Amino acid sequence: MTLQTSSVITLHINGEKHTLPVDHRTTLLDALRERLDLTGTKKGCDQGQCGACTVLVDGRRTVACLQLAVATEGREVTTIEGVADGDRLHPVQQAFLDLDGYQCGYCTPGQICSAIGMLAEHAAGWPSAASGDIRPAAGPTPLTAEEIRERMSGNLCRCSAYTSIVEAVARAAETADATKAGAPVEGGAAA
Repeated sequence: MTLQTSSVITLHINGEKHTLPVDHRTTLLDALRERLDLTGTKKGCDQGQCGACTVLVDGRRTVACLQLAVATEGREVTTIEGVADGDRLHPVQQAFLDLDGYQCGYCTPGQICSAIGMLAEHAAGWPSAASGDIRPAAGPTPLTAEEIRERMSGNLCRCSAYTSIVEAVARAAETADATKAGAPVEGGAAA
């Protein structure tokens, strides 16, 4: 009996379908970078510890180096190449740019994807290890610098741009809150 070790899969990446044959052991990271030429997602440690390869799978943060490509078939994958709306940067991207939330830029795509996922988790009311009173009556956990640092702790920056990263994430969160409230956002219209 011969075991099949490859399959033809269809991946939904940044709103486009990509059909390709893959070995069952191919990680999502390798499929993105080596097969689809989406090189914005970076290979750092290749062990799930640095966060440089963070992408969004169905809107949730995922380290692509530990995710098998075959396991993402039929799911929506968003890489750094897919977070902007045409020429309009995502608010997290804009905040990173405005507040120098990067130095060498290697970890930046993973930091941005992680921040987008983290802000969605916070908005949904998910607690972190730094969250205080998480009872429903206490209301939403404030997104303090400590809270941001804890929630982003899976993404390492070798250049130590952490202060600017925390400021950028906080700015993006404020922008999102202002947009939800209907207030005009600098450089754009209210939603």
